[in-house]
Amino acid sequence: MAEIDFERRLERLFADAPELADAQAFAQRVEGRLNRGWTARRWLLGAAGLAGGVIGASQLVMSNIFSQVENAEQSARVLSQGIARVTPTTDMVSALSGGYGLWIAVGVAVLTMGFVLARVIEEI
Repeated sequence: MAEIDFERRLERLFADAPELADAQAFAQRVEGRLNRGWTARRWLLGAAGLAGGVIGASQLVMSNIFSQVENAEQSARVLSQGIARVTPTTDMVSALSGGYGLWIAVGVAVLTMGFVLARVIEEI
């Protein structure tokens, strides 16, 4: 019986911990360090995003992406016409043969990468 009383009294003592004299100053120092860390992270992420955007844009311009997209659109039209001749036309086949399936897959991939990036940033 004495052990249960002792444990309850000990739990009450730990639950009612006294506040230290410098608790407010300590909390302000910790908040300052946390805010400084977030500011630095924001700047680093912004700079990395800007550098990546500039590099990506220069790569797109240098690789003639616009002419390749035009060629891909023409190829998609030829492919969709060929599929339309071979198989009976249904809503799903016509939607996928028109290139929409590709764009849906690209959109889902971009969305997934956004979720992954958000999770990584949250873990940092």
